[in-house]
Amino acid sequence: MTEQPRVLYGREQSLDAAEFRQVLLDSGLGATRPVDDAPRLSRMLACADLIVTARLNEPGHPLVGVARCVTDFSWVCYLSELAVSASAQKLGIGSGLMDETRQQLGPSVSLVLASMPDAVAFYERIGMPRMPDAFWFKREN
Repeated sequence: MTEQPRVLYGREQSLDAAEFRQVLLDSGLGATRPVDDAPRLSRMLACADLIVTARLNEPGHPLVGVARCVTDFSWVCYLSELAVSASAQKLGIGSGLMDETRQQLGPSVSLVLASMPDAVAFYERIGMPRMPDAFWFKREN
């Protein structure tokens, strides 16, 4: 029986853009994120109000997951990225990131997100209800 790696979850005030980029690429989100625009990735991190990470408890503490959020810490939080490296998927890390994010926010803050089509089943499996009346102005680039 293979022992699953221990995962360390925590809030990081300043995540390295190169690490963030690598997790986006490894997770498959790189296809829909500006991974070749380093200044934009840096701004995405600098302007986030809450960044929760998942790191393996092994030498170097490799980053395997990120939840990047914009919030007022009072009413609502928009989870803009939930990315888990493909090599660490199916280990409960996405759920762990969601749990830690909700813990960091507290019970008075709603958590909302826009799911990629391939991830809808994950959010339904962890009990997130769909919002039928959501609206979106899509970015131009």
